[in-house]
Amino acid sequence: MRRERFDKMNVVPFIDIVLVLLVIVLATATFVTNQSIKVDLPTASSKQPEEKKSINITVDKEGKYFYDKEELSLDAIKVKLLKLDPKKDLVSLHMDKASAFEYFVSIIDILKSKGFENISIITKQ
Repeated sequence: MRRERFDKMNVVPFIDIVLVLLVIVLATATFVTNQSIKVDLPTASSKQPEEKKSINITVDKEGKYFYDKEELSLDAIKVKLLKLDPKKDLVSLHMDKASAFEYFVSIIDILKSKGFENISIITKQ
């Protein structure tokens, strides 16, 4: 029986293994979240409490507006929203899926005209 000379190496299985490992690394890298730096902050006696308000605006399927569970007109909600601080306060929108898109746009228009930065649109999973 004659033996063949070993002139070259078959690299195809090596390439397959490398590609599988690359897929695994890329798939798991999407689940890694950015972690913040943990710092133990010092205390001070003159610290001012940060006043952040969380406002819930709800629109039901009939187009009724609710400001923190109180039914109000769109104009009354606009007056209340204009009194808030757009940099600090958080506004959460709860829209019924059967409500018209017009109601959503009217609320967003008010929020954007005032310059609100913290807007959440609440959905179900």
